[in-house]
Amino acid sequence: MTESAKIPVPHLRPPSVVKRAPWQDSEEVRVSNWLAQWDFAESLDAGLIGAPYSGASIGASAAAGGPEAVRLAFRANTTYSADFDTDIRGLRVRDLGDIAGHLTDVSVAHARIEAAVKGALSLDQHFVPLILGGDHSITAPAVRGFCASAAHAGKRVGLVNIDAHLDVRNMDHGPHNGTPFRQILDGGLVAGENFVELGIHGFTGSSAYAKWCRERGVTVVSGREVQRRGMDDCIAQALAIAGRETDVVYLSVDIDCLAFPWAFGTSAPTAEGLSAWQLAEAMFACGQDPKVAALDLVEIDPTRDVSDFTARTGCSMLLAFLAGLQHRLHRDRGYR
Repeated sequence: MTESAKIPVPHLRPPSVVKRAPWQDSEEVRVSNWLAQWDFAESLDAGLIGAPYSGASIGASAAAGGPEAVRLAFRANTTYSADFDTDIRGLRVRDLGDIAGHLTDVSVAHARIEAAVKGALSLDQHFVPLILGGDHSITAPAVRGFCASAAHAGKRVGLVNIDAHLDVRNMDHGPHNGTPFRQILDGGLVAGENFVELGIHGFTGSSAYAKWCRERGVTVVSGREVQRRGMDDCIAQALAIAGRETDVVYLSVDIDCLAFPWAFGTSAPTAEGLSAWQLAEAMFACGQDPKVAALDLVEIDPTRDVSDFTARTGCSMLLAFLAGLQHRLHRDRGYR
């Protein structure tokens, strides 16, 4: 599939990079050699959608290169994890391509993301979209498209955001990457009592915005609390709150939730963040949860990265989620 006209989803085009690993062992499969493009007919368990847009960042950002960087990192990974004793080849996962942005108009770019997510989830109403940003501004339109799709229209949605920042800034400067959850809550897409901010840490925010969250019933679990209580307990709490009297849960992950050195390649790296192990455990748990129906992973900036470490970390987190999804969907088929 080479012509965007052949893709029956608005504003979706073939992925920016499709590169097979240059070397393949006979007994293992590289993720890049396994993850084929979708033919828009085969039924899916999960589908990768690139949202390479970072034109709404507070500071200079090249996070639009995130989807390409993660796709290239797939060459360094196989489909089997010794940590989870799981081979994700039991899943039907395909690459849907990239959503076309707009060079100068944020509202147009966001409208295209919303339409593409809605369109994809109206073609196949059962797959879990894995949306690769882009900056965190892509989450608000992605959630709008998710909620408006044939798959999820009329459903009550819970939300978990794993992040360094609350991202509920006011709209004085428009819909930028510090506002997605303000838009989602004010738009009535998710109720505050079903929204969890997990891993928030560092001297990165405002007491006024923390108060704004508390007044709306949002649960905030700080990075320090994760360190003290453990991720297993904290992610279980988050999923329980997001899933309470809801039909589905949307998971958003900003790579800056991690401390450096796991996340040098992002616009706001911090020392106090989560470890890669903590995030991997959270992703595996979310993949297993029966209500988690969408994931986005944002703010990987390859121009700030060191030896592709952050892209590889993001890739590992995505695969940990898929390992959990494998356990959720295919245990009864005899796969591990």
